[in-house]
Amino acid sequence: MKSLLIRNIKLLAGTHGADVQLVRGADMKVLPSVDDAYLLVEDGIIKAFGSNTDTPERADETIDAKGGMVLPAWCDSHTHLVFAAPREKEFVDKINGLTYEQIAQRGGGILNSAKALANTSEEELFDSAWHRLMEIQSQGTGAVEIKSGYGLSYEGELKMLRVISKLKEKSKLTIKATFLGAHAFPTEYKQDHEGYLALLLNKLLPQIAYEGLADFIDAFCETGYFSVDETKRIIEAGAKYNLPAKIHVNQFNITGGVQACTTLGARSVDHLEVLDDNDIAALKNSNTMPVALPGCSMFIRIPYTPARTIIDNGLPLAIASDFNPGTCPTGNMNMILSLACINLRMLPEEAINAATINGAYAMDVADTLGSISIGKKANLIITKPVPSLAYLPYAYGSNNIERVVIS
Repeated sequence: MKSLLIRNIKLLAGTHGADVQLVRGADMKVLPSVDDAYLLVEDGIIKAFGSNTDTPERADETIDAKGGMVLPAWCDSHTHLVFAAPREKEFVDKINGLTYEQIAQRGGGILNSAKALANTSEEELFDSAWHRLMEIQSQGTGAVEIKSGYGLSYEGELKMLRVISKLKEKSKLTIKATFLGAHAFPTEYKQDHEGYLALLLNKLLPQIAYEGLADFIDAFCETGYFSVDETKRIIEAGAKYNLPAKIHVNQFNITGGVQACTTLGARSVDHLEVLDDNDIAALKNSNTMPVALPGCSMFIRIPYTPARTIIDNGLPLAIASDFNPGTCPTGNMNMILSLACINLRMLPEEAINAATINGAYAMDVADTLGSISIGKKANLIITKPVPSLAYLPYAYGSNNIERVVIS
């Protein structure tokens, strides 16, 4: 049995009880912590923690935090980390005034990424994705959800999911895979929605389930993409293969998608830049986690998820990066934390809870990750000496991470 002792911790933050799966409403302001603490890990699992005055004398390895803080590693529950090429030309198009929808109508956006992916080998995809994965790990991410959705074909979607499977095998991070074949309609199926849905649900989905390539299913439920009825069919088909839903919804328009997702038991609804009272009511009567993606809102200059409305209505909220080549080309959760405080008007404690325990719930890993709890995996961030928790989102241009410990 190998032990690791972290001593001289200024603040051990996020010490929720091991039975806590999520926090909601006013409880999001509460981040349980221990001042002047130690943390003991055995075989990658949190064994004990407490006051420095009670620090165990021995361990196989000791880390002196030197007055830094220790937090649970970030749980990034929404990314598109596997892609073939960046889309910086579209970045310039946006500066020149084109909207997301206009770029998509010109063959850009998701379809642009699909073209690039079709011409990229599985090995090349893996190599580039591995580089991104190691980058976000160094920035404090300990668990990440990764979607397909740039294949938009039988071969392309399987290629993406097999790359994600290889990342799972090689990386120490906790990785969840999501089948997002319903990201956009390929050009050849633009007028044949039934044909594409048949490909996704009757051909691809059984093969994905057979190979065990996905943990969740997703769809872009939005005007011009997948309708509410089409999304419901996708959720129901995924459920037959034990793939819970994590759905893109309400990014640009309110369509009734939130109500459909909550009724059908979706694990999360992501984006939510536009919401109404009916959406809030539906979320209140569900176990579905709302997920905000402030990096996307900043990058393409669209409204931010109304986090205060969500939290002040007694609901939980997670935040995630939406790391992708078109609308949020960063997986740096420290930046996302800052955006949550600056533009979503979340308190630092709320943002940290949203990026840890609630993010873990959104990808169904809260039993093992998301908090400093005895029995959970020791996926940890050790910060440089900083004056307070609030300093982390406040100093948005600085790297205040000293070390990341994964299991």
